[in-house]
Amino acid sequence: MITAYVYEDSKLSIVELNVQDSVPSGTLWLDLFKPEEDEREWLRGYSVEELPEEEDINEIEASARFYQNKDGLHINSLFPQRVGQDVKGVNISFNLRSQFLVTLREDDVGLIRLLRNYLRLGRLEVKTPQALFLELFNLKVDYLSDLIEDVYSVLENVGEQVFESDELDDVFKLITLQEDSNGKIRLSLLDTQRSLRYMQRYYRGQLSDEDLKDLREMLSDIESLMPHSQFIFDKLNFLLDAAMGFSGLQQNKIIKIFSVAAVIFLPPTVIASAYGMNFANMPELEWQWGYPMAILMMFGSAASTYFFFKRKGWL
Repeated sequence: MITAYVYEDSKLSIVELNVQDSVPSGTLWLDLFKPEEDEREWLRGYSVEELPEEEDINEIEASARFYQNKDGLHINSLFPQRVGQDVKGVNISFNLRSQFLVTLREDDVGLIRLLRNYLRLGRLEVKTPQALFLELFNLKVDYLSDLIEDVYSVLENVGEQVFESDELDDVFKLITLQEDSNGKIRLSLLDTQRSLRYMQRYYRGQLSDEDLKDLREMLSDIESLMPHSQFIFDKLNFLLDAAMGFSGLQQNKIIKIFSVAAVIFLPPTVIASAYGMNFANMPELEWQWGYPMAILMMFGSAASTYFFFKRKGWL
């Protein structure tokens, strides 16, 4: 699907294009969502260099993610996407040209929808593709900040659940989920920082003073978010260690109960074993009070062992 965002006469219009259409005059942004081969071929007609393939967009080396050619600045950036309680990363290819911004993406991204709504409602006034690109990244940094706050909120509740033995399974799952989410948030922060620094270093000549100011503010915000992400990692490690320790303590208590029970019933077992032997010359076999005496001895030996453990503080 090809969507053109056309800014003309101080008015933004959103136009769905097909491969028979040409790029409208005044186009600020061309967004290709899950482009078919004929749509990619259509875009090649407006490009000098080869278009990046999906595997190229997901490369992690800097030379594949940030570069310039005859078509302008190319940046492949990782965007966070909330899916239920999980966070996944979605790579989007940006081609920043002098006339318009081109995006290639294979997934629906919430921040793209948010930017689209802001533009439709007139909440953002951008007149250059560079300003549009920076606005999207500004929304991305704000969203990453919100995700970090969400993880903080979850961890506050997890801290109270760590010492609830009935909830340990849920705690382990929650800690694992938050660790994975925080890792993806941090990865997206680092990727955004690399993208903006590359733009600041090699593309600053095409940016206005206002754009450069926004870029520096975003880099400053990212720097301030990094310690929070690291703190969350430390907090998660602490909670995981605490949960593991408490789980081990609970297991030790159970094993202790079985061990004490085995020792308490050892003397009665010895007595019962002794009187279970079928020798001919056992005086108690013919004794009238032999059975009650054996029962009393077993109860007495068990009780004395229990009170001995109790007195020593082992129970």
